[in-house]
Amino acid sequence: MSIRIQLNNAQSLYTNLDFIGGKAILSLTRDEDISAINVKLEGESKSRLEGEPPIPYGYGGMRRRGGEATVVETEVHKVRFPSTEFPNEKILYKAVTVFPTVNLQSARRAGVYTLQPGQHEFPFEFKMQAPGSRDRHVKKTLPPTLHAFQDHAIIRYYIKATVVRPAFYKENFRTEHVFPFFPIEPPRPAPNKLESYARRQHQFAPVLESSVNAKSTTKSPSIFRKGSAPTVGPNASSNPTVAPLHVCIDARLPDPAIITCNEPIPLRVLITKLNDSLASVYLQLLQIELVANTTVRAHHLVRENLTSTVLISKSNMRIRLAEFDKVMEVDNRWWKDISLPNTIAPTFQTCNISRTYFLLVKIGLTHGLGEQTFPELTIHALKISVSVYSGIRPPKALLQAMAKDPTRPQATSIGSSSNAPAHPSSQSSSSASPNVATHPIILNQDPSTPIATGQTHPIISDQHPSAPITTGQTHPEGPFEDEAPPTYQEAIADGIGPVEGTRRDYQHREGGGLGSG
Repeated sequence: MSIRIQLNNAQSLYTNLDFIGGKAILSLTRDEDISAINVKLEGESKSRLEGEPPIPYGYGGMRRRGGEATVVETEVHKVRFPSTEFPNEKILYKAVTVFPTVNLQSARRAGVYTLQPGQHEFPFEFKMQAPGSRDRHVKKTLPPTLHAFQDHAIIRYYIKATVVRPAFYKENFRTEHVFPFFPIEPPRPAPNKLESYARRQHQFAPVLESSVNAKSTTKSPSIFRKGSAPTVGPNASSNPTVAPLHVCIDARLPDPAIITCNEPIPLRVLITKLNDSLASVYLQLLQIELVANTTVRAHHLVRENLTSTVLISKSNMRIRLAEFDKVMEVDNRWWKDISLPNTIAPTFQTCNISRTYFLLVKIGLTHGLGEQTFPELTIHALKISVSVYSGIRPPKALLQAMAKDPTRPQATSIGSSSNAPAHPSSQSSSSASPNVATHPIILNQDPSTPIATGQTHPIISDQHPSAPITTGQTHPEGPFEDEAPPTYQEAIADGIGPVEGTRRDYQHREGGGLGSG
């Protein structure tokens, strides 16, 4: 006996609202007694963590010596191997009994059926649940397929067929067919003119008169002749001829801060002069990274791991920035044609695995007068929490139906408010502290430690909880999981077809090990 699953029109990637169907093919070489054949559509989120050994502890005892009682402290070490936790959370569950059929069950009361030798086919079809469906293990929509950190974090979807045999001494036959899944993105808020931004300020060291004229009056030093070097710094004795340049560096994204898989980042980098210095600003270094913060939970154990994807890294650029009313914008030609790689998964959250992102922009600046640049180089790290969307837009019919749902909370801009400024002014920049963000979504920190390894910053608002949805009949193998009434999204999604258009390219297997957290 053998059983296998064959899908109809198998796709390279499945998403919400897709139909996934096929046949469960049972091959027999002799007569077999069968109680039922069940087909299930399942999704699971699995995590694996190893715990630390317990801390040694001691206890007190007493003994007598020379008629006096003496307290003896004894330290006891209990050596145990680290515990390994393997939680497995069901994030999707649908089931149907393909054999016996309802007509066959009504015709015969017996629970055992004999199938003759040969090949038997049993068709089935499921529909992937709509975004926002209720499941107690999924906080938002269904997460994407994921294999990360040497399989310490696994999210997978599969169809399983089970042949139930009545004899207790005969094992049930099972088979699985795994398929990749990439979710529909949640509804986007209406466009607005607001921007989410991260901001840092910097004041260059004073430039002295000898520094300005050094290049024109002094020849290059050689092994036979000494040359005077520019004098820059607070300990110089001369009076500065150029006011110390004071600038404000902004990294901006449309609010709310959303970036899309397989698409370029809508980033703007602005440098604003905060005083009337005659010095020019030069762009010396530019690096943009997308940092993923993955949290893995296994019962009482929690690990966080940061993985960075460098989108662009340029150094020794020495580009003089054009100034318009004291505002300089870095040309986006450096990153406008660079899309997110196909290994980036959208933001998601389940009971035991969650992932958030932040964009890390590093800017290196120098300054100078005319063609002469001064040696001071300052590097600033700007960090903005972002939501990564899959790029698979939901059908318009689904958006219209969800908008009519009276129980659905209104979509709000993450990290923004109604009175937030569309473009922060230079006056507000100068009055604010250089290291304090003036926008709720900004997360700033010291440039020497641009990546925070000990904090998680979830950036998705809570929605209604969900519960597993099951279909089909109770069978001899045992009842399916408790059923729950369908949500509004599921009810209206039954009449909405699959998503049209091209599907995204997605590679769900990631390398690297899991950090200690």
